Amino acid sequence: MLVVQSLAVALMYMGLALVLYVLGLFGYRVTLHPLSRYSGPPLGKFTDCYSLYHAALKRLHLAIWQNHLNYGPVVRLGPNKLVFNSITALRDIYNNERLSKSRAYLVAMQAPGVHNIFDVLDKQAHRAKRKLIGQALTQRSMKSFEPIIIQQTNVFLKIIYESSRGPATGAINVTPPCKYLGFDIVSLLAFGQPLNTLTTSKNRFIAGGIAVGNFFQNVRMQYPRLAQLRLTEALNLFANVRKARARNRALVEKLITDRLAEGVDARHDLYSIVAGSIDTKGNGNIRHSEFWAESLFFLPAGGDTTSTCLAALFFYLSRNPICYKKLCEEIRTTFTSGSEIRDGQQLRSCEYLRACIDEALRVAPPVPGALWREQPPTDRVEEEIVIDGHVIPRGTQVGVSLYSLHHNSEYFPDPFAYKPERWLSHTSETQRSAMHEAWSPFSLGPRACAGKAMAYMEVSLLIGKTLWYFDFETAQGVEGQLGAGKEGDTTGRDRLSEYQIYDTFGTTHDGPNLVFHAREETIWELLKEAAD
Repeated sequence: MLVVQSLAVALMYMGLALVLYVLGLFGYRVTLHPLSRYSGPPLGKFTDCYSLYHAALKRLHLAIWQNHLNYGPVVRLGPNKLVFNSITALRDIYNNERLSKSRAYLVAMQAPGVHNIFDVLDKQAHRAKRKLIGQALTQRSMKSFEPIIIQQTNVFLKIIYESSRGPATGAINVTPPCKYLGFDIVSLLAFGQPLNTLTTSKNRFIAGGIAVGNFFQNVRMQYPRLAQLRLTEALNLFANVRKARARNRALVEKLITDRLAEGVDARHDLYSIVAGSIDTKGNGNIRHSEFWAESLFFLPAGGDTTSTCLAALFFYLSRNPICYKKLCEEIRTTFTSGSEIRDGQQLRSCEYLRACIDEALRVAPPVPGALWREQPPTDRVEEEIVIDGHVIPRGTQVGVSLYSLHHNSEYFPDPFAYKPERWLSHTSETQRSAMHEAWSPFSLGPRACAGKAMAYMEVSLLIGKTLWYFDFETAQGVEGQLGAGKEGDTTGRDRLSEYQIYDTFGTTHDGPNLVFHAREETIWELLKEAAD
């Protein structure tokens, strides 16, 4: 009995000590912490659980935007996190050689000690990887790869044509085929092998697997202690996510194994470019090779992000008849046949097409959240780091939410309106200069997205060819509401005219549902090519 009483007393004191520790820690973070003078959501001052909560609901980008409205251009999002919403901060953070990627990115590592271009923190290692991988994504390399992009684009268009011949009220949800197109193209670019997700269902699970994998990693990145303490494994959280990721990894492993069995120069693809410079075998274990790590990043980065821009473009064009009519006129007067629509001077002369794409990337950035940066422990420079006039204490993570910045009315008047015209010459020079500085869907600095040329080519070709062969409109009734906001929603999704994206570091989305009508005067070109 005495032992039990002693144990009870010990547990009581331990509990009391824990309570005092937590109260002391919270008190310090609110009153004495170097970031205590910054405003932000109350829970965020105490714990990163605030970011964890909103990341789990896939709306962290909306929470950050609302916090900027409430607290101003600098928000304390977590105990050691400051998120900014200004052009100056964008430059000061992402063009700063003294800042590196946050250590939170390490939770994305696919194998111990094996980094890819996404999660590598060391700047020299990143530069080497960027230089190497970038060779497959240059404008010149994309030009040689263009026939494959056009071929896959035509497969997409033929599927749209066959679907459009169904019931009169039949609508097509454009998100799935846009995702499948992206994965088929990037698979050919990376491994020289098709996934054929556009035409068969066999490998379509990869889209869902990548979506839940991105969500899982984003949750852990916002609250890295989940990974450090292996809480998700201990509590058996996200078991379905692990199964989906395992299935995706098995597919990638097969793609790599099949490609390694061929000669290095058998195809012009990522492997043929990098084989001589990185470890492709992993000392007998493919999953410990650099090629494995890069491939696991390459698929979502090249295949998933472009679909967000395409789906947003379809959404906004179908709901803005003036924009739709103007873009149709530009495409249909610039070209005389569908085969002319290819990368080159003619396509690049379509200024309104470029404006429509840039505006879609503004309102629906493929990576809407903050890309966290921090001063690495190896930085011994005594001079303080200053972000937009704010001295940043060591140990602070800093970032800019692209969604919040792209909807900052100081730079983009009427920020939730889809206005491609804002990018054209009739906008004042001062306003256009501010917009171009604030617009950053590919990020900037040495960590900027290497796939910019590929994204523009893919999107320009698909939208140009779609408008050449088809007219489209929003589906009627409830079907036509897919992808839009909902009136009365209290989570920031109440704007009916805004295409809804869900923050998973990248994005997930659904819709819009569109009805396509083949143009009799041009569709024969596509059908003739199919017959040939």
